[in-house]
Amino acid sequence: MTELSESHDDPFALHIAALVVLDDRGTVVGWSRRAQELLGHPDTAVIGRPAFEVLVDPRDLPAVTDAAAKCRRAGGWFGVLTLRHRDGQLVELGLRAHELSRGDRGREWFLAGALASDVLEWQRDRAVLDGLYRQCPIGLVIHGPDQRILRVNRAIERFSGVPAADFRGLSTGRLLLADDARKAVDRVRQVMQTGRPLVYSEQFVRLEQDPARERVALVSSFRMEDPSGRVLGVAEMIEDITDRHRAQRRLALLDQVGSRIGTTLDVAETARELAEVMVPHLADHASVDLLQVVTRGEEPTRAVAGPVVRLGTSSVGAQRPGPPHPEGEPVEFGPDTPQAGCLAEGRPVLEPVLPPGWVSAAGRQGAQAPDLGAHTLIVVPLAARGLVLGVMTLWRSRRPDAFETDDLTLAQELASRAAVAIDNARRFTQQQQTAFTLQSSLLPRAVPDQSAVEVALRYLPASAGPGLGGDWFDVIPLSGARVALVVGDVVGRGIHAAATMGRLRTAVHTLASLDLEPDEVLSRLDDLVNLLAAEQEAVGERPLGEQVVGATCLYAVYDPVSGHCSVARAGHPPPVVTAPDGQVTLLDLPAGPPLGLGGLPFEARDIELAEGSLLCLYTNGIIGERHIDADVGLTRLCAALARPAGALERTCQAVVDALVPSRPSDDVVLLIARTRVLPPDSVASWRLPPEPASAGRARALASAKLSEWGLEHLAFTTELIASELVTNVYRYAGGPATLRLIREQCLVCEVSDTSHTSPHLRRARTTDEGGRGLFLVAQMTERWGTRYTREGKTVWTEQPLTGTPV
Repeated sequence: MTELSESHDDPFALHIAALVVLDDRGTVVGWSRRAQELLGHPDTAVIGRPAFEVLVDPRDLPAVTDAAAKCRRAGGWFGVLTLRHRDGQLVELGLRAHELSRGDRGREWFLAGALASDVLEWQRDRAVLDGLYRQCPIGLVIHGPDQRILRVNRAIERFSGVPAADFRGLSTGRLLLADDARKAVDRVRQVMQTGRPLVYSEQFVRLEQDPARERVALVSSFRMEDPSGRVLGVAEMIEDITDRHRAQRRLALLDQVGSRIGTTLDVAETARELAEVMVPHLADHASVDLLQVVTRGEEPTRAVAGPVVRLGTSSVGAQRPGPPHPEGEPVEFGPDTPQAGCLAEGRPVLEPVLPPGWVSAAGRQGAQAPDLGAHTLIVVPLAARGLVLGVMTLWRSRRPDAFETDDLTLAQELASRAAVAIDNARRFTQQQQTAFTLQSSLLPRAVPDQSAVEVALRYLPASAGPGLGGDWFDVIPLSGARVALVVGDVVGRGIHAAATMGRLRTAVHTLASLDLEPDEVLSRLDDLVNLLAAEQEAVGERPLGEQVVGATCLYAVYDPVSGHCSVARAGHPPPVVTAPDGQVTLLDLPAGPPLGLGGLPFEARDIELAEGSLLCLYTNGIIGERHIDADVGLTRLCAALARPAGALERTCQAVVDALVPSRPSDDVVLLIARTRVLPPDSVASWRLPPEPASAGRARALASAKLSEWGLEHLAFTTELIASELVTNVYRYAGGPATLRLIREQCLVCEVSDTSHTSPHLRRARTTDEGGRGLFLVAQMTERWGTRYTREGKTVWTEQPLTGTPV
């Protein structure tokens, strides 16, 4: 025997309903306590009396008589009647009347009644329950304590395509695929055991009879108990939210694309970000192929699409055997492939179901399928400003559902947003390459051949920031076997900084050719920067982009004959000198103002450098990032130079490794020069008095020295040069002359005097008796010029050691 508990909501429950028994003539023969409570009549007052007489108001007698007639004909009746209370009030009761057979003694009628309001409310509840099973659009599943399905409503029938009657007795999750069934069983068991309801739990639903179609259901579960607390099972409300879930997923994917794609102005990185966003939210495999011209930063054309490069790939899990294609490699699409058509026409392609054997054909044609199990395909163009930049290809292999039109629309929207980011990155790449090309063309490509110093250089452009900087360096051979070492840094970045750097470098070369002192060179550069600033501030001028005028510079001139070095700087970090014994010194030079301030003088400092000393020039990038104190950076630089390696290149690289991060935020220039000193027997100098005989004396001394050096083939031209230059001193300077010969990579002949009068080259007329000497000197030498010192001037010439120039 199973004892059940009654619900307090049931108006006809045993302890709630009023029970009355009538004989076949309508006489009361049974009366319950609840009947007495509802109608006020005790059993002694009603038993044995006709019910119509005691309980019915005369005004309601016709309606009651009609109901009694229907009850006799039908053997029962259910409805609402108005009965009279003992105190005369009328009470509406819902009554159920059932015929009872007494055998040969006739019939009796069993009546159960309750207040009409309670019965009507119960009826409404029954109607709601019936609606849940028959009309409600939300699914309802009733699980028994043994986790077998007791009943489902019509919504579940429509949702699954299985008749509702077929569910009865099935175990929970019986019609689902194994993974989805396991989750459903666990959910019902958890609610059954704990009694805690689950509200709005998402469940992916795939039926065994239709595994390719994936649905998403929103499930709310609660435990059912009778009034005594006995567990009757679990009820689940199931709503099909597949369309809503897909819409939310698409919105989330759009938001993710906006936040993830285009984080860097790098074409390849943007392509990889796009491929990674697609998987697994929309596809199982994704590839992004861009036109080769786009990867180089060039502008694509509307003509026939050129070769493409695969820059982004992404897949769910390990790839199956197939024709994979690595990133960064060219891809060839056959003419009949969807990708080729998309590139040529700029139209998307949707293949909901790929035909059998398509993988082998696509492999031959270059479709590059990443998975032999792919069964559906989308190809969309990456187009910006009306130009196709490449294509994005999406496959599904693990997910059984095919791509739909909504998926194609979403893929097009994502590709459109990504194409804008790719085009921006392409333009940035183009600008970077333009600035880099400009700067590369303006910087020296190689160190010129000279014998004064051995040079090691490092130029490292910044890996972050908009565009290249304006750092530059130079090694400029000067007259008398000397060399100028230059390092500078232009304020700002990009093309304008590079252009300004080129103008300053050209100016430095021009000033160096004049053999000016370092402080004089900086003064002339300062005037040039002020002139550039004045041009940019001209009335009515609207400059495009960032205007760059400020710069710092360090200019040093080293003489290998004397070991003398003259240095001046304009707002630039001071040079570092490492003596041959390893002692490091930071040169104490007047800082000088940066170029462009104007009005302040520059001061040069003269130092003596022993042979084999290291002179280190650099820009701000070498002594640390902007957040590092400059003194700390200088200390680290001195420490790195205190242990010079044998080879200068290794020393230079060691300094870079010790001080420069892997991705510097500022351009880095490092120039290290190891000084050389010319041997004493390669230099000869004589002081000649201001008299006519000095010209002959100069010829004799030069001829003798050239014979000693084995350069007799240069004797004639050198005698003529020395004679003419000494004669000019005698005629126009009025003081003693100094003749010096230097043998290095060329033969240098110098004549110095105390005058600052500048010699001029002119073509003498046929009637002139003089004026041809300097012209002959220029014809017989490779180079010649004049440099001025505080004591006077020096006229110098250079001849190649192999012979006289033609």
